[in-house]
Amino acid sequence: MTAVEKKKSGVFFVYGHGGTGKTFLWKTLAASIRSKGEIVLNVTSSGIASLLLTSGTTAHSRFHIPLILNEDSLCHMKPDNDVASLIKKTTLIIWDEAPMVHKHAFEALDRSMNDIFNAQRSGDSHMLFGGKVIVFGGDFRQIMPVIPNAVLRLTRNKRLTANSESSEIEQTRDFAKWILDLGEGKVGGDNDGETVIEIPHDLLIFDCIDPISALIEFVYPSILENINNSVYFQERAILAPKNEVVQEINDCLLSLFPGEEKEYLSSDTLCESEHLHDEFDKTLYSPDILDGLKLSGIPNHKILLKVGVPIMLLRNIDQKSGLCNGTRLRVLTLGNRVIEAQVIAESNFGSRTFIPRMSLTPIDKRIPFKFQRRQFPIVVCFAMTINKSQGQSLSKVGLFLRQPVFTHSQLYVALSIVKSKQGLKVLIMDYDGIIDSKTTNVVYKEVFSNI
Repeated sequence: MTAVEKKKSGVFFVYGHGGTGKTFLWKTLAASIRSKGEIVLNVTSSGIASLLLTSGTTAHSRFHIPLILNEDSLCHMKPDNDVASLIKKTTLIIWDEAPMVHKHAFEALDRSMNDIFNAQRSGDSHMLFGGKVIVFGGDFRQIMPVIPNAVLRLTRNKRLTANSESSEIEQTRDFAKWILDLGEGKVGGDNDGETVIEIPHDLLIFDCIDPISALIEFVYPSILENINNSVYFQERAILAPKNEVVQEINDCLLSLFPGEEKEYLSSDTLCESEHLHDEFDKTLYSPDILDGLKLSGIPNHKILLKVGVPIMLLRNIDQKSGLCNGTRLRVLTLGNRVIEAQVIAESNFGSRTFIPRMSLTPIDKRIPFKFQRRQFPIVVCFAMTINKSQGQSLSKVGLFLRQPVFTHSQLYVALSIVKSKQGLKVLIMDYDGIIDSKTTNVVYKEVFSNI
């Protein structure tokens, strides 16, 4: 605020683990400056995170940052266009979830903002981000850091303590500390990387005939009595590290859900740019091959839906209306060419929207060709991957670990989004159905060495 008031340049990083109040801080800073008639730009690294901020949007959208980046990239804006004019008038830029983005994105914005402001300055002096005040935020326990040193710390977990009774405060503090220690790799030994840890017994689904059904019943009790209750689905989810387990849980709950099932099939076509020569073998990439591809971030060829089921968007459709990649909704009507749904995310809860089919082109280096899939950009969402849950806050979480987590702080993310210890249950089992109390935690401690 001193840098803002004195019109000085400044680059800051606010670092705090889940639930410490980063979003509250962003809202307070923005409200204070906007109350004086000045401009604050709130941006985030993901669409779903942008919904938590007033007038929030993604950094890529706001600053026209290229999707494919390298060390020489520039933002698609000129010193005299509307975006540049807005940045010139801006007092503060807030960028939340910054560690989720590659460093080339920040370098591109830095170069572009200096191009904008060098037109106004004499000489060719380089100032970070054109001399504007910019605040980055994030949690290094979730994603690898991109900016070491010189950070401001938030340490108190307000998410867990906000609704705690006085008799539960000590238990809640112990639980919050355990999650924090787990996120920093202090639980289970001194290994750097993978460590086997013991999950507290009161958090486990244990000693039951059908553990998967027990986990489902914990997260979605009396589901048949609440099929028309949007609030019921708002803050509940089952999490798993990989898509195949998520798909299994979603299929199971969809089969239990009452109502007529409707099937939607995609139209998959090879992109014209792939027709490079006459001997191109179309049979090698036949429709059956394209239809069978299941890729992260792209809807499957076949989607099965029923009225009332929760779904998740896989694309940014309309950020102002809260329709972003990761937004959860509940199906109201299943048409032939459009789906009507109600938003059940905290932002814009209750608003209705129509979801059309979209033409989507996956970018996956494992596929040696480009194809286009025309399908509704949604997936059934009784369960979701841990990565998709990042940044959300839920009251009931069931964590299903048929396979252990496989990347830095993935286990921490899954455990830290729950609002209370009572709202969490963990099921650890192998492919043979053997239940266990131990699992793998992955933390690379060098991430924290310079903080």
